[in-house]
Amino acid sequence: MTAFYKELQPADAFKIRLPYPFSDYDRQLLTLLYQPMVGSEAISLYLTLWAEGGAVRAETPHYSLMNTLGMPISKIFESRLQLEAIGLLKTFKKGNETRTFLYELCPPLDPRDFFSDPLLSMFLFSKIGDIAYRRVRDRFIIPAEEMDGFEEISRTFTDIFKPVHAKAGYPNDSQNLQQRSRKGYKAEYDFDFSLLHQGLSEQLVPKRVLTAPIKECICTLAFLYGWGPLEMQKVILLAIDDDYRLTIEGIKKAASDYYKMTVSTTAPKLEPVLVKAPEQSGEPKTRQDELILYLESAAPIEVLRDIAGGKEPLPADVQLANNLVLQHGMEPPVVNVLLQYVLLRTDMKLTKSYVEKIASHWIRKNVTTVSEAMELARTEHAQYVKWKAEGSPASASRSSVRSGGKPVREEKLPEWFYTKDQPQPAAPQKNESLEIEKQKILAELALEIRKGD
Repeated sequence: MTAFYKELQPADAFKIRLPYPFSDYDRQLLTLLYQPMVGSEAISLYLTLWAEGGAVRAETPHYSLMNTLGMPISKIFESRLQLEAIGLLKTFKKGNETRTFLYELCPPLDPRDFFSDPLLSMFLFSKIGDIAYRRVRDRFIIPAEEMDGFEEISRTFTDIFKPVHAKAGYPNDSQNLQQRSRKGYKAEYDFDFSLLHQGLSEQLVPKRVLTAPIKECICTLAFLYGWGPLEMQKVILLAIDDDYRLTIEGIKKAASDYYKMTVSTTAPKLEPVLVKAPEQSGEPKTRQDELILYLESAAPIEVLRDIAGGKEPLPADVQLANNLVLQHGMEPPVVNVLLQYVLLRTDMKLTKSYVEKIASHWIRKNVTTVSEAMELARTEHAQYVKWKAEGSPASASRSSVRSGGKPVREEKLPEWFYTKDQPQPAAPQKNESLEIEKQKILAELALEIRKGD
């Protein structure tokens, strides 16, 4: 199972923080520079948080985001990770049992900073190609005006303003001021600079030229191209000029030239690698595991849509599911089990009173997980059938039909209802002689490899 269910659940609350106002220019940068890298789902999450964060509001469960975006909680978690990695979102957590997340939106980088960053610029280039990359770069990077023949005549602050010694005193110190200028993303590099120094002559490359910005650029390029200290030694020797100076632009150009000469003329690509949970139970292996994972991660509106064969559910049905989560505090996965059970049990009729009666029972029983809801539905099935019969006038006539011996339509129930106690098929016994032969072949192959070395 992916890590999202341990790290984020629909019932977890969240708050939004906008440290400073964003503009329509920021929206253009998000759409044209960041969207090709992280995808439309991540940008939709960012824009939704931006819109929601414009007003002061109380804590809200992630279930509301699932409804607004039409995305399961797993997709929201994956989108959040990509926004964090690209530098558009900072996430803070409070509590362990009852969790609350604080999402702080960060503005996109200034275009000049974006295109001068080797990772971001290469990431965008690998996604949209050379022609589109140049077009979008030229859109945002405005060339400097020719200044030949111009002389600056701007007045200074002290030319215009003079101090007036009043008795009012000094203004109070401002606290916790936010700065918009920032690095676009956080990155941690493991680069051995001691090994790098060992292969560089002090006469050719003095240590003083390896300033903090130069070192950061070296780490970034080593990560981008997959190089170690030995390769970066050659890049630095190509980049240093006759005056024994290193510049960031010079190192970037030297790294690009060295990559083209030794590896490929095609630029390297950056692809997201989503975090996986430790393999505790592994990926779902049975149909039952897949059903549980689906019910745990899907939004109730998605379950309603899937049961209806992809058709949009009626607003009344959506409102009923929303009330169970938002007003009565039921866990969305538990609501998913309830919706499946009732709809299939009653031939696709979602009767409000019947749903709420079962929901009330589950709330009193403190049902919070999919497995608990499935088990209770199995053990209390006879009681739920009785409740349905008591609440339906037509059920009495159906009972009389049964007593008359006429055939009655077989009751349909969710697949998970029947699968709990089914015995698992026995694992096929291994053919011992075949296993011995396999081991012999593997041993012979290993011996041949050793001889070849």
